[in-house]
Amino acid sequence: MNVNGTPYRTVWLEGATVRMINQPLLPHRFEIIGLAAHQDTANAIKTMVVRGAGAIGAAAGYGMAQVVLEAQDGAGFQAYLDRGAETLRRTRPTAHDLFYAIDKVLAAAQGAGSVTGARQAAVAEAERLADENVAAGRAIGEHGAALISDGARILTHCNAGWLAFVDWGSALAPVYVATRQGKKVFVFADETRPRCQGARLTAWELQGEGIPHAVIADNAAGHLMRHGEIDMVFVGADRIAMNGDVANKIGTYEKAVCARANGIPFYVTAPVSTIDPHCPSGDGIPIEERDQDEVLYAVGRDDEGTLRRVRLVHEGGQARNPAFDVTPAEYVTAIITQHGIYEPDCLPQP
Repeated sequence: MNVNGTPYRTVWLEGATVRMINQPLLPHRFEIIGLAAHQDTANAIKTMVVRGAGAIGAAAGYGMAQVVLEAQDGAGFQAYLDRGAETLRRTRPTAHDLFYAIDKVLAAAQGAGSVTGARQAAVAEAERLADENVAAGRAIGEHGAALISDGARILTHCNAGWLAFVDWGSALAPVYVATRQGKKVFVFADETRPRCQGARLTAWELQGEGIPHAVIADNAAGHLMRHGEIDMVFVGADRIAMNGDVANKIGTYEKAVCARANGIPFYVTAPVSTIDPHCPSGDGIPIEERDQDEVLYAVGRDDEGTLRRVRLVHEGGQARNPAFDVTPAEYVTAIITQHGIYEPDCLPQP
């Protein structure tokens, strides 16, 4: 995707340094940061400098490659790899792509015959996973675009565009492909409290693509559905259980229930790496609970152009902040992967 005429990926590796877009600064400032060590990459994942299942997975893969590059030859080599992998695993518990990428890069390194070979294999595997993520996003877009009619009005929740992948995205990929096919599309972007990824990231992406859109409050979608202003819903996923239950950003379940009540198709988009073969149902998906300050405070730009953090709740007020919820498979019309469109109870093997 292009930013001011320059093509970017969301995250990439330069030598031993992971570079990524500093997403919390968007839409007010575009900045690239460099992360020299795997601990820095792990912290960027944990603090949501990078977020979105695909981008988290790629960042974790690159972080694991950093671990292998950092490890000293000798008796402690494997122990360092194990500690680094655990540091990365502890960053975000819900997104399956993170664990998938760590395991793949670690296995590639362990399968090499020497330390030099391990380093080369780890970097090559991390790059392969990033390229695989880009290809998956494009293929998801092509499959999903076939479902979009000219003039469609689409609801999204959270950000599952190219900022959430290495490129293309999942939920927005069908929109991007459809518009390139000449279809007219309008997107309603849920603001997605408390981090407001829809308002801050999805809307920024759509503006850059020239796609008509409107940001709506999270509790406005049901009203628009009931009055016939939404034709379909596209969301991403952070983990999909084998029975088709889907974990995604908090508030997704509500949108699925409203869509079902109003006869509106509800599509989940994700690469097969998001499917957890060890998770039989959504009841087994760990739900991350983040710091309550994300609910108690908001960050934005004031009229003078300064980014400020302001408190929304009375002093001493408390909050709960589950970051994800699980949508039962019965509310999902279909799951769109890079391999095609599937009924929730007929998923491809990851």
